[in-house]
Amino acid sequence: MKTIITRMAASCMCLAVSSSISALEFTGYMRSGIGASMQGGGQSCFQLPGAESRYRLGNECEQYAELELRQDVLSMDDGSVLSVGGMASFFNEYDRSFEFQGENGAVRMPQLYGTWANLPSLNGGSLWAGRRYYKRNDINISDFYYWNQSATGVGIEDFSLGGLNYSYAVSRKDNLYQERYVTRQDFNISGFETNPNGKAEIGFSYINKSSASDAHAGWSVTAQHEQRQFFGGVNKFALQYGEGPGTGLGFTGNVRLDDSSKRYRLVEFFDWQTTSRFGGQAAFVYQKDVSQQGRDQNWISLGLRPTYAILEQFKLIAELGHDRVEAPGGTRKLSKVTFAPTWSPKGSQFWARPELRLYYTYARWNAAAQRAANTLAQGSALSHTGKFGSARHGANLGLQVEYWWN
Repeated sequence: MKTIITRMAASCMCLAVSSSISALEFTGYMRSGIGASMQGGGQSCFQLPGAESRYRLGNECEQYAELELRQDVLSMDDGSVLSVGGMASFFNEYDRSFEFQGENGAVRMPQLYGTWANLPSLNGGSLWAGRRYYKRNDINISDFYYWNQSATGVGIEDFSLGGLNYSYAVSRKDNLYQERYVTRQDFNISGFETNPNGKAEIGFSYINKSSASDAHAGWSVTAQHEQRQFFGGVNKFALQYGEGPGTGLGFTGNVRLDDSSKRYRLVEFFDWQTTSRFGGQAAFVYQKDVSQQGRDQNWISLGLRPTYAILEQFKLIAELGHDRVEAPGGTRKLSKVTFAPTWSPKGSQFWARPELRLYYTYARWNAAAQRAANTLAQGSALSHTGKFGSARHGANLGLQVEYWWN
């Protein structure tokens, strides 16, 4: 540690600025569309109560955009670079006016941070401070961020030593919507070479007990393997465990939970691109929640999105998703299927964007899912008070564009 501090001090003395600073970088993401229920009126999306996510294709009921700016401001003689970045996000539900306030959406600043990258004292690692997206791992077809350490804090990222990369962060708030400030510490080690084209990473998070009288400490651990060149894509397999507030499994969970509350999770997903025209993504999630309050539940999720390009710029996309939650009151079930003829001007591959999709989505759920929705999600598509009333099936038709750029 003394050696590291000495090297960092030496880096701080290298403040000579080179004459070349990179141009402003502008990246972003957006999705927008219109949709209608086959029962009449606006689109209503399908999500099973107790499931952490829903399968997205033809099942998103909001306009959303992220606009990010990043600028290198100082380039040092030692090769390190100081930069700043920020992101604005825009959210609004379908059938709402574009006012972005009150019930008509919101504008937020989810990222605002500075980094000092490529530090010789950290063997190419970085220092950062601010509010930022940090070490986010997600399943694209369900938008499920199963391991997400985003936060407002400070950290050392990817300090290289002995062929491995070490990262440490201390944060006080995960996101804008976290009610209480809580100190969380995240420690990650990546770069374990396990097999050809395969690497593993482990992470540990500790959540300190806050000052509130009903708060508790918690922790979580995640191990993940990533396999490259897997049928032209990537396979990821993760095992996670957490206790108390650590049941967030990366982010800060409910601080009122003690160590009798536990969560186990297994995640397996992969994308493939076996030919220039045929690609897709498949996912499986198993999650078990244990609680002494009698709220034990198991969540199982299975999804598949294959894409086939019949022309260089025209794809046929389908998505099948099934969620099952075993909980008090019965086993809840939801299945959905979507078919989407899609214009893809950037090409035929699965990840090519933008995409303009015309979609039809059909979903079916059981009585236990409807009872749970009546209690936990009143007014949602699955509830008696939702778009489809007492029926246990429904359908939507719509048009959506999705685009990201960098």
